[in-house]
Parts: sequence; structure tokens; C-alpha cells
Amino acid sequence: MSPAGGSCDSASSNIASLLWHAAERHGARPAVVEREQSVSYAALWQRVAAIAAALLTAGVTPDDPVAILLERGGDAAAAFFAALAVGAITVLVNETLRPRQIEYLLAHSGARLLVTTGEVLAHQPRVLQGDIRVLDVRTIAPAGDRDLVPLPLPLSRVGHDIAQIIYTSGSTGMPKGVTVSHANLLAATRAVISYLGITRDDRVASLLPFSFVYGMSQLLCTVAAAATLVVERSPLPRQVVETLRARRVTVLAAVPPLWLRLLPVTEFREASLPDLRVLTNAGGRLPTDAVRALRHAQPAARLFLMYGLTEALRSTYLPPEEVDSRPDSIGRAIPGAEVYVLREDGTAAAAGEVGELVQRGPTVALGYWKDPELTARVFRPNPLRPPGAPDAERVVFSGDLVRRDADGFLYFVSRKDRIIKTMGYRVGPDEVADAGSLERLQAYCSRELPRYLQPARIEVRPALPVLPNGKHDLAAVRGVSP
Repeated sequence: MSPAGGSCDSASSNIASLLWHAAERHGARPAVVEREQSVSYAALWQRVAAIAAALLTAGVTPDDPVAILLERGGDAAAAFFAALAVGAITVLVNETLRPRQIEYLLAHSGARLLVTTGEVLAHQPRVLQGDIRVLDVRTIAPAGDRDLVPLPLPLSRVGHDIAQIIYTSGSTGMPKGVTVSHANLLAATRAVISYLGITRDDRVASLLPFSFVYGMSQLLCTVAAAATLVVERSPLPRQVVETLRARRVTVLAAVPPLWLRLLPVTEFREASLPDLRVLTNAGGRLPTDAVRALRHAQPAARLFLMYGLTEALRSTYLPPEEVDSRPDSIGRAIPGAEVYVLREDGTAAAAGEVGELVQRGPTVALGYWKDPELTARVFRPNPLRPPGAPDAERVVFSGDLVRRDADGFLYFVSRKDRIIKTMGYRVGPDEVADAGSLERLQAYCSRELPRYLQPARIEVRPALPVLPNGKHDLAAVRGVSP
């Protein structure tokens, strides 16, 4: 089986077709560089084909959820494209999650197969529980060493077929699964490539988890452009900067906490990286002083300040030429999308008036996995449906309050719900709520929660104020002194 035999044209709605096209046309080009290893597009395709064959042998059929828990890099990318290629629904599990969160994602998604390695599982503090089979990718022989199941991959998918369930924090309880279609991923990828101007000559840094929409965007944009993904896993900012220079990275994406760790590094702050041409920020607002420091540190690189929500993948961006004059803006809608600022009654807010950000367009997700009630609340009919728009068109209500200035640029104000941002992740406070002693709470956090969910500080109070309905009065809690 070869890329040319993979029916790329007939399966163009399958996001995995991006890899088939790249392997067919640019097979010798480096696809992924990690540590001291460089994997070409042809070799990556061979790895995808081998994993796809193993998935079929394991009984995976179209629309089966398949969970992937792998260290970010070539094998994680290959497993992702392999699952998509056989028509499965991918569930990317953040490698920093602990057993409690992993077990929830597996049970909620319905995934019965976990693609991982024994080494990754050995890093967990306890054995995973539940009805799950494990496919260890380290046991899968290279494609050339065995016969592959003859299947015209990637399997043809209709644009609205589900490609991925992306888990993100809800305002209460455990994470919610956002169902994203092949068409959603393709639209978002094409939009980002268009305004960032990514080409096959780019070397795109991969510093963020693939399970994170922003991190997956780096992978998909790289493959769509037949560029090179440079994977760096070191937590040390100085090592990250060394890799950027040594690998001649041209596109660098980060979240605010990572930018704030890179800026103090002398080699980044005071020495220009000559190959760096694009910087992007998402996952939270970058403080204005940090924006200015970043512009001063790498003045030759074009800085894009972006905003997105999992339910729509990517929403807005601020063009680099506007950054110096509007460093606190999240910009305007991405190509192909439209963003409204709406009042509570569904009418358009005036310039300068705060309203909820609502998005329409091809990147708006399908809804929430196994949650029709929440889907109906968040994904609603378009209240400003323009002439000619389909009656069934749904828009996503973000829960983010923004304002639009007289020139049409947007500014984030606050959240409507209890969601907070920490380390680039959305976190619902109820995800970390627990009863018992301080010692029990500290032990629980260390054992069961990834670092971004662990409280930075724990305060002991004799009592918390409550509302008449018995719920905690959160506004009053913020004003109570310990």
C-alpha cells in the first residue's frame, strides 16, 4: 500500500488526507524532528499505515472512539492520523493527566482501546481501572516488515462525521467532550495557514500537548503545508531557546505562562533568533507589558495575538501591524468565520458595550458528546441569521464577555461562568473540590491531579458564606479574609 493508492481525492473530507497528500508529494522532506531523530513524510506515512493495520486487526471499526495516550512526538502524530484514517473517532489524552481523569475520559467517550506504551503507563501512580484494552505501539513492527491489511486509506468521511472528541473543563463537575468534525478541523487548519502564511519551508515548534486545540493546530498546519514539526519536551526555558536556535525554528506558538518563562532567558530576551518569523499567543490573555517585552526581544518576528475556544477551535486574531497600538485586543474573526457581540436578549451590542462573544462559521463544533441538554444551551440557532443562511445553522455562545471598539477590534472582558484559566488550561473549580482533612486534600491533589489542576495555595477557613439556595457565595468568598 502506498500513499498514491490511498484514494486521497475520494477521501478528501478525511483530515488524515493531509498526511497522504504530503507523503505523496513531499515524501523525502522531514515531517517530525524530535531529539536527534528526523522522520520524513514517507517514513511517517509508513508508521501511520502500520498502526492503522494494527487498529484494524484489533477490531476497530468506523466511528469507534479510540483513545491515544502517548508522549508528544512522531508516534503520537502517527497514531492520531492512523485512527482517523480507519474512520475512528480520536480521543487524545493529555499525558500529564492522572488515573482519575484518564478513567473518566475513557468511560465517558466509550473508548475501549487505548493506544499507548508500557513506559507511559508505568509513569502513572496506579494501574488504570476499567474495561479497556491496550495497544502498545512499541510492539507494532514497521510497515515494511509485514503485510498490511489491504484497505484504501484514508476511509472516506463526510465532512460532518466526527473526527475527534476534545475534552475541556466545564463550569461544574468533570470535563466535557466537544465533538469536532473532519470539516471543522480542515476549516480551522486552512484558516490558520492562510493568515500565518505557513509554507513547506517553515519549521514549526511543538511545545504544547496535542490534546490541546492549540497544540493540535501546530501539527495539522505543519502537515497541511508539508512543513517540519520540531518537537521539544524539555521543561527548561533555556533548553527550549537552544532548540529554537539550533533547529532554526521559524514559527513559535506558546501560551502566556510559557511566554513569561521564556522572556527572562537572556538568549531569548537579548539575542535575536534570526530564523524566527512568526510568534503566536493563545490560551489566555498575554499581559500588555509582556506583549511589549516580546516585541522588543524578537522585533523581526511577526506577533499574532489570538483567541479561540474549544467549541470553535479558533475564533479571532490580531494582525501583527496592530499589536503595538492595540496590545490588549484579541483582534477580529478568522477568515471564513463571523463573530457577534450579543446582549442577553440576543440583539447586537453597540460599539463599546459589553456582550457575549458568539461565533458562526465552519469551525463551530457539532456539540457535546453525550450531552444534548448542554449542547442545546451552548449551540443555538443564529439569532442574527443573515439572508440566505440555512434555517438549521447553529452558532456557539462562548460564555466569554467581550466588547468591540469603533474600528471593529475585540477586547476580552471576563467569563460569564466560573471557568478560570491556569497554565493555559480551562479549569472548572468543581473539578478539584474535595472533602476531608487538609492532609487528605494535599495527598489527593498530589496523587490524582495533573499539575495544572493542583491549587497553587490552600487556605483553611472555619466556614464559607452560602447563598439562600445552599450553594457557596463565591463573590463573598473572594472578599473573605482567611
